Amino acid sequence: MSVHEVRLLRRESVAEGTMAFHFSRPAGFEFSAGQSLLLSLIAPPETDGEGDSRTFTIASAPHEPDLMIATRMRDTAFKRVLKSLALGTALAIDGPAGEMVLEPDASRPIVFLAGGIGITPFRSMALHAAHAGLAHRIVLFYGNRRREDAAFLGELQDTERRNPNFRLVALMSEPEKSAQPWNGETGFIRRELIERHVPEPKSAIYYFAGPPAMTGAMHALVEELGLGEQAMRYEEFYGY
Repeated sequence: MSVHEVRLLRRESVAEGTMAFHFSRPAGFEFSAGQSLLLSLIAPPETDGEGDSRTFTIASAPHEPDLMIATRMRDTAFKRVLKSLALGTALAIDGPAGEMVLEPDASRPIVFLAGGIGITPFRSMALHAAHAGLAHRIVLFYGNRRREDAAFLGELQDTERRNPNFRLVALMSEPEKSAQPWNGETGFIRRELIERHVPEPKSAIYYFAGPPAMTGAMHALVEELGLGEQAMRYEEFYGY
């Protein structure tokens, strides 16, 4: 890994309580879809005990010109500063890092298990697969409470239309609390749902990422399908 200076280009709301931040991409900065970086504020006006750096998955795909991260906007000094920075402000990144990337072998089906803001590595991988015309057969299960909470959902639906090898199964656990109608799957990611949407669930490789509670639940779910560690690719992240 190496340290680079980047500039904040723009910010946008991508779901209720969730923002995406776009940064300039340093010359020669290469990464694989699914990798992460360490983002650091430079001389921030305020700080707290959690510090001035955070690890974020790179939500943008390798072919996109900017570097993008997305995060839930908790009330911490880091996120307050990030939200209020003037466009053009310099920050530091260290990376890329992480090994949760697409297998080069496209013979086995791929299953992504994502919840909430844990969608970021899978946005990168799904867009990369479509752009590069990869032969990987991918099914993405993406769970949220309500449609308003689902970052990048429209973009992923568009990717499904463009890539015949990509299938999106979005589901909402509390659709009745939404102001937007939902006619898709409901509840949580579960064995029955996977077996219904994945033609060969026991031959697939399962990818998941997020806080320990999420990764622990998905690990147990894959084991329930009768598979072991060799069929899993996952990373835990803290401090969402």
